[in-house]
Amino acid sequence: MVWLLPRVFAALAAAALGAALGYLVGDAIGSHRPSWGFVGAFAAVALAVAYDLLRARPLLNWLRGTQTQDAPRHTGFWGELAYRMERVLRSREQDLAHERERLTQLLSAIDASPNGVVLIDENERIEWCNATAADHLGIEPVRDLRQRVTNLVRAPVFVAHLQSGPAEHAVTFELPGRPGALSVWVRPYGAEGQKLLLTQDITERLRTDEMRRDFVANVSHEIRTPLTVLSGFVDTMNQLELTEGERRRVLSLMKEQTDRMRSLLDDLLVLAQLESAPRPPVDRWVDVDVLMQRVQADAQMLSGGKHKLQFDVDSGASIAGAESELFGAMLNLVVNAVRYTPAGGTVRVSWQRRAQGGGAFEVRDTGIGIAREHLARLGERFYRVDDGRSRGTGGTGLGLAIAKHTAQRHGGELQCDSEPAKGSSFRLVFPASRVKHRPAVAAEALSAETRP
Repeated sequence: MVWLLPRVFAALAAAALGAALGYLVGDAIGSHRPSWGFVGAFAAVALAVAYDLLRARPLLNWLRGTQTQDAPRHTGFWGELAYRMERVLRSREQDLAHERERLTQLLSAIDASPNGVVLIDENERIEWCNATAADHLGIEPVRDLRQRVTNLVRAPVFVAHLQSGPAEHAVTFELPGRPGALSVWVRPYGAEGQKLLLTQDITERLRTDEMRRDFVANVSHEIRTPLTVLSGFVDTMNQLELTEGERRRVLSLMKEQTDRMRSLLDDLLVLAQLESAPRPPVDRWVDVDVLMQRVQADAQMLSGGKHKLQFDVDSGASIAGAESELFGAMLNLVVNAVRYTPAGGTVRVSWQRRAQGGGAFEVRDTGIGIAREHLARLGERFYRVDDGRSRGTGGTGLGLAIAKHTAQRHGGELQCDSEPAKGSSFRLVFPASRVKHRPAVAAEALSAETRP
């Protein structure tokens, strides 16, 4: 109330001054009635109030507007009031802008989440959703606002789960419009029956779980066979008196099965290392010709002179990556070609320079070939075109998987062309970022490509 005292004193002073002037005017005109004093006091107070209201009018106009400009700057009561009102208003605006910024940041963080988030009201209408949820559920974040989510996502299991109330477990159903699986959690929030939907694409997880189950089943199957053979031979040697020739034959078969299990475990360890190891270096260059010479030596030993082996070891190329991985992948392709090519057949190994600067390690053979329906599955673990023939050649069913995984780790891919009874062609294709050629070799190859 302190701020009222100056205004009260000013009003009293104006009334006193007006009364005095009224009496003076009365004396001047020869009238001594007291009413002239009252008239003067009233007139003085009215003028003071009118003047005060005129000073308040700019503030009133400012309040009626948008308050985007500064408040009127006056001295006295109305100036002080305008200043304090503007300060409170600007403070509230700053607080509101800060809260809006925090809300924007929160929504941006939720929008960047790999999981989908949908806010729905008590009537199951969409209030907000992030881009991930829109992609998962096949909805439009702007167009479908205020639409019932059950009108947009019609999976019966989802609708039943949403309408059944809070649940301890998520519901899983197929992604709308595309292959895959989606997991959705429903959580209540707020005091008006709102619900929070959390969506997650679990396609990759289900595929990994299936691969893991298949992998365990395949490994168990692959190991069980040699173990059964070994167990049978051990029982035979314990229960029967064998001649020296029979004993040697049994031991030879036991060694064969032992070697097969060792090869299987070695290949499994290689795959595990490929999956857990960091990306191959991009600044460590491996000479392709050196790798092919090493592969050639192993191929000649495996063939034993039964095949015609042709190695073009003058490529002048280098690959950026892990030398041991690249050698293993190349050797697996050549070993497969030798094993599945009958005696007298031809296996040709070469390096191909690609037009865009990449390159490919190619193995061509004149072997038994592969039917078209099997080509898409080549590279899967333990997948065999002919199970009996593969075991007869000593294969583990993991060689092509290792080659494919190695190519992918180096940014490339495994390609195959084949025709039954005519042979096969396998290629490890590498991108230009991982391949370089010696200048002379590159110019000669390019000249050969453009030569008519």
